[in-house]
Amino acid sequence: MTNDLVVIGIGQALRGDDGAGLAAVRVWQQTYPGSASRSNVRVELAELPGIGLLSLLEGTRAAILVDAVRSGGLPGTVHILSEADLSNPHASSASAHGWGVAETLALGRQLSPQHMPGSIQLIGIEAGEIGMGEAISPPVAEALTKAASKIEQAVCQALA
Repeated sequence: MTNDLVVIGIGQALRGDDGAGLAAVRVWQQTYPGSASRSNVRVELAELPGIGLLSLLEGTRAAILVDAVRSGGLPGTVHILSEADLSNPHASSASAHGWGVAETLALGRQLSPQHMPGSIQLIGIEAGEIGMGEAISPPVAEALTKAASKIEQAVCQALA
């Protein structure tokens, strides 16, 4: 089945702010159920997908990825990045994971460009604490509503 759009929350729920992408997508689903339940929108929650991210992107026209990022900014800052921003080695934000989204997307574009979405956007939430077993920090928790709003804007734009 081909979807126009996939929204993917990425992170580790048991590592504090690293779970921000997962939490933001859940808040978006609750706040904007009309968009989240559209037949041409697929929603995925992926705990550390690594190279498996490529299979989640397959068969879609556009993708919105939501993930924790680390750029040295204040925890809870919401970043909007294009795929081009991610491929820039001097981009202001990078995934909080070791093998990150940027590396996975670049690999997918090299190995199987015909299976990649035409448009990919990242909504990054600046992480603070990412220790094992920690809850999402207060500044990141406060940013989830803003991130959900940015997801909704991106969804509406992608489907326009």
